[in-house]
Amino acid sequence: MFVPKIPSMNILSLVEALAPGCEVEEIGIRSGEKLHEVLVSENEARQAVEWDGMYIIQPAHPWWATDGYEGAVPLPENFCYASDTNDDWLDTEALRAMTGEDG
Repeated sequence: MFVPKIPSMNILSLVEALAPGCEVEEIGIRSGEKLHEVLVSENEARQAVEWDGMYIIQPAHPWWATDGYEGAVPLPENFCYASDTNDDWLDTEALRAMTGEDG
């Protein structure tokens, strides 16, 4: 499985980018709703490598060849890639710049 390294974004920043100035009504967290997304869990990281702007979670099968990813680096112990631990964050202005919108 290939997991691209992408920025996280606060939902209110996304709302402001899509509908500037709109009224926002906070209703709270609903049962079962997640606050953050885990893209590579600690368990998956044991079989994953970092390579070319992405993480590659490899099958646990011993016959799986991994020599096709030159320069791939195994992930450190207890690694987890999640929206709340991501160092790369996208704000409203950056999203607008990516999409060519100016507000």
